[in-house]
Amino acid sequence: FVGQKRFSLEGGESVIPLLDAVLSEAARADLDEVCIGMPHRGRLNVLANIAGKSYGQIFREFEGTQDPKSVQGSGDVKYHLGTEGTFTAETGEQTRVYLAANPSHLEAVNPVLEGVVRAKQDRLNRGSAFFSVLPVLMHGDAAFAGQGVVAETLNLSQLRGYRTGGTVHVIINNQVGFTTAPASSRSSVYCTDVARMIQAPIFHVNGDDPEACVRVARLAFEFRMAFDKDVVIDMVCYRRRGHNEGDDPSMTQPLMYNLIEAKRSVRKLYTEGLIGRGDISVEDAERALRDYQEQLERVFAETREATDTPQTPTGDVTAGLDLPLAQQQAAANQHAAPRATAVDPAVLKRIGDAHVSPPPGFVVHPKLMPMLEKRAAMSTEGAVDWGYGEVLAFGSLLLEGTSIRMAGQDSRRGTFVQRHAVLTDKLTGTEWTPLANLAEEQGKFWIYDSLLSEYAAMGFEYGYSVERPDALVLWEAQFGDFGNGAQTIVDEFISSSEQKWGQRSSVVLLLPHGFEGQGPDHSSGRIERYLQMCAENNITVSMPSTPASHFHLLRRQAYAQPRRPLVVFTPKSMLRLKTAQSAVEDFTTGGFRTVIPEGPSLRSSDVDRVLLCSGKVYWDLLAERTKRGDTRTAIVRLEQLYPLDAAAVLDAVDRFPNAQLVWVQEEPANQGPWPFIALNLPEHLGGRPLMRVSRPASASPAAGSSKKHAAEQASLVQQSFDR
Repeated sequence: FVGQKRFSLEGGESVIPLLDAVLSEAARADLDEVCIGMPHRGRLNVLANIAGKSYGQIFREFEGTQDPKSVQGSGDVKYHLGTEGTFTAETGEQTRVYLAANPSHLEAVNPVLEGVVRAKQDRLNRGSAFFSVLPVLMHGDAAFAGQGVVAETLNLSQLRGYRTGGTVHVIINNQVGFTTAPASSRSSVYCTDVARMIQAPIFHVNGDDPEACVRVARLAFEFRMAFDKDVVIDMVCYRRRGHNEGDDPSMTQPLMYNLIEAKRSVRKLYTEGLIGRGDISVEDAERALRDYQEQLERVFAETREATDTPQTPTGDVTAGLDLPLAQQQAAANQHAAPRATAVDPAVLKRIGDAHVSPPPGFVVHPKLMPMLEKRAAMSTEGAVDWGYGEVLAFGSLLLEGTSIRMAGQDSRRGTFVQRHAVLTDKLTGTEWTPLANLAEEQGKFWIYDSLLSEYAAMGFEYGYSVERPDALVLWEAQFGDFGNGAQTIVDEFISSSEQKWGQRSSVVLLLPHGFEGQGPDHSSGRIERYLQMCAENNITVSMPSTPASHFHLLRRQAYAQPRRPLVVFTPKSMLRLKTAQSAVEDFTTGGFRTVIPEGPSLRSSDVDRVLLCSGKVYWDLLAERTKRGDTRTAIVRLEQLYPLDAAAVLDAVDRFPNAQLVWVQEEPANQGPWPFIALNLPEHLGGRPLMRVSRPASASPAAGSSKKHAAEQASLVQQSFDR
């Protein structure tokens, strides 16, 4: 396959017997599964020799037999796709093996794989005494030292919300990163020094000695099983080719590649050693090599013959792969009927009662007891605020048997002191989680305060959600502004994994958003960036305006098929806004409405302007309209920004055929929903022009001065009504 990239393992071949030893030990120890996350270097070799992918499948991918008119996705290069298979040890024991799909963004798969493993372990529910799913992460030397997500993921390893019982890290140490020498790529002596932060043992081993690599692999596995902690193998080797097969490394590393050109391969060195020891004869070695080459030639010829035969297009980006079980389940369930999201009033009461039923002797903080009593009252009397509306969504799902996992910075209490999912005894420090104590038979409820990270923390929850289609999985930013610390996860996994790899996720991102005078870093979740990535129904983007709307949205997400990620821009000041509270009936009837039209009180003939908006700004507009006694202005809310329900918007504005249409937002003109709305909505409005009221275009999301913010906010609200 002349000119094709394969990112060969030549020079580092010993990693295959090393991995074989780890998986063989795992099979003998009766582990349920070994999950591997790795970059492109040597991936095809691992697919064939460890994950059980046939040579024919690999050859077919190089032939490019995938239908270019594929309707199920655009696909990805062959060394990025994931698979699942069975590994059989030489002695006959077996274990499942999972190879995670990954992008070219080095080390990005690390937290994702850990999330996948934790989800598998939670599903098996064997407890912390036996972590029966083993994560194996493979790295390059330059990436292990250079990519910050490596340190973030190592920091996850012993945390209660993230631990997986220890990861075996294998570094293919080529002593070069693309064209960059170690002296230019790290300040530490060893590329592995970052792992010393968690006191992980580090084994340095010669890649030219396969038997030493196998011994180290067994030792590393034993350490992991004994101590449930990470362990690192630094296999020092070289890269015979360039970064890829079309690259000439002698241009930048001439001395190194003079040595490599003169060096005999690992296979030749080991064969000579075996013959010298008398373990095999020259004839044995030649026969083994000849048999293997004949096997490859035979499969290659069969592949070429099959390629000459017209293929039936599958339209599937993952054709020929044994998909991971979770992906198979997601594909099988994608046409399931939607579930009702309204619940019985008794469900709300049960959740409320649980909040005023602490364990015997538990001393609730005096500031929190009134809040718990208020929640119990809300369950029957209404005036439900945002924090409790979300709790009701979680509680109702748990009572239906759906498990929930949520993590984020300060998520147990809530950044804005709104959630209080876990309460702490004022005297003893013991914890009580009301949602975990609703009924004998209920879903599991896990909520964790995450490490101070976005990249690894979001990646972990994405991986968890991929593997747990039966659970609602949420990641919450402390402020939506900080979500961009995980931009790689959003770009490479959340927005595009289904299109590239056929890998579905229903992870929920909760991004607090709202302009309230807190400055440029505490105002914007960057709605415009998420909407820019929207296409082909890849994700759902919402900005609910009431607790009940948020409730129905979360419940819809838990059961929605096909599974898609959900991005919710959640409020801050609106959390306790009395006018935004919801009645009990809003939870026991109806469902999530993508668009909320103007109520019946306004006469169509009187209305000469319709304001379209989303989120908190609705309540500012409503307050201004009430203050003015305005009966000429209607307000329509878009609770869901993508997929854009243009038909519902049209229905809402058609009631006022003579009115001017105006989009109103708090964000600057070049940010927020407007760039997306301006591009996508007008074509559905029957030729009616759509005007805009917003802050002026700005390089920064928001003003640093609270006085300037207040003036800007007053101005845009006034512009919305002034004729």
